[in-house]
Amino acid sequence: MSLVDRHGLWNAAQVEAAIEVERQIRAEELEVVRLSFADQHGILRGKSVIGADAVGVMRDGCAVTSTLLAKDTAHRTVFPVFTAGGGFGMREMEGAADVVMVADPTTFRVLPWAPKTGWVLCDLYFADGRPVPFSTRHLYRSVLDRLTAAGYDFMAGLEVEFHVFKLLDPRLRPTDSGQPGEPPEVALLTQGYQYLTELRYDQFDPVFDILRRDVMALGLKLRSIELEYGPSQCEFTFHPGIGLEPADTMVLLRNAVKQIARRHGYHASFMCRPRIPNVMSSGWHLHQSLRDRQSGANAFVSHDERSDLSPTARHWLGGLLAHARAAAAFATPTLNGYKRFRPYSLAPDRAIWGRDNRGVMVRTLGMAGDPATRLENRVGEPAANPYLYMASQVLAGLDGLKRKLDPGPSADTPYEADAELLPKSLGEAVAALRADACFREGLGAGFIDYYARIKEAEVARFQAEVTEWEQREYFELF
Repeated sequence: MSLVDRHGLWNAAQVEAAIEVERQIRAEELEVVRLSFADQHGILRGKSVIGADAVGVMRDGCAVTSTLLAKDTAHRTVFPVFTAGGGFGMREMEGAADVVMVADPTTFRVLPWAPKTGWVLCDLYFADGRPVPFSTRHLYRSVLDRLTAAGYDFMAGLEVEFHVFKLLDPRLRPTDSGQPGEPPEVALLTQGYQYLTELRYDQFDPVFDILRRDVMALGLKLRSIELEYGPSQCEFTFHPGIGLEPADTMVLLRNAVKQIARRHGYHASFMCRPRIPNVMSSGWHLHQSLRDRQSGANAFVSHDERSDLSPTARHWLGGLLAHARAAAAFATPTLNGYKRFRPYSLAPDRAIWGRDNRGVMVRTLGMAGDPATRLENRVGEPAANPYLYMASQVLAGLDGLKRKLDPGPSADTPYEADAELLPKSLGEAVAALRADACFREGLGAGFIDYYARIKEAEVARFQAEVTEWEQREYFELF
């Protein structure tokens, strides 16, 4: 029996999908299949297997080193993996031991930009069939199970900003290598500062055309393509999806866009605020609502003409605000992302909500009876791990429902409102996360301490560097 069969790792839908995947691999004579899992940062890692072996590997699993779960964003191993417990307090993680990638056949795709190549997302297990507790896709699935038990499905729509530049120099000289290496040299595709301008859109259209065709051919539910405010900045929005789907979409989108762009001589970046003159910060606005599992109706829709939101929506909103500071560690997980939280910048700086107001953290959309009623959380950056970002929303929202939290009045002057400020740094956000009982219970104290340790290592590396600002400020003065 295969690993999947021995431990019952696939549900009925996955078993059925696997049969179709096997047929597709043979019918299209695929030469290679990429098996990928999203690590703690939402970065895809994995291995590629020859097409003829892919069916068996999908059922038996593919071994990868557990140290992939021990790395920060510079791919530096943070944990002492060659000590007892590997720094995780788990014998299974000692000595850079293997864990197993098991494919989720429902996510299988044929890549439109790589000939004869398939792509499938995987979940991580130990050899005895137990889920690896640091696998973020597993964690999000377990959080969704809690929501299911409460009678709801999580519906999310993606609104993602990012930059695309002309690649001038990929920096591949031996002296450019490092951990991390030198960033590429790029040029703008548009000057920017002409938000939604038709002529600027047409300048970008040759690149949009390349990205749009392959993103849609990949099966992602693209809804709109927009030219954003800053130079070389754009935005893709997607039709809403249920449960795991929108998180998988975000992971696939980022990797697809970067791969497609590179093959055509461009560099795409989901970094929040690149260090390029005059660029604007990029955000990831997460639209969310709940679907009642019995009726199929949007549970956020108000049936009271005096209110735009149902009581369920208001309590969910109250939970998002109550846990905003801790959730920022998941929604904005990089040091760079906190440079976006500036007053009067179309980005939030405090935990407030408002009706159709782009200066607040959570913007409410819809009115009584509107089936599209939803909450738009504007706090996220496009580099966030989507499984953790969405899990944080569900856990915070469920806590709001449980405690019937009141979000308070709409903030019509968002940068003057008397409300708790969002963290001003990643370190501040991680400290708030460590202290948040809701997330420690919902994701497990072990995972919170693990995640915080990785992020604190990134902060420590940054603080140890002498920046250009410091050199310019002090070197001549003192």
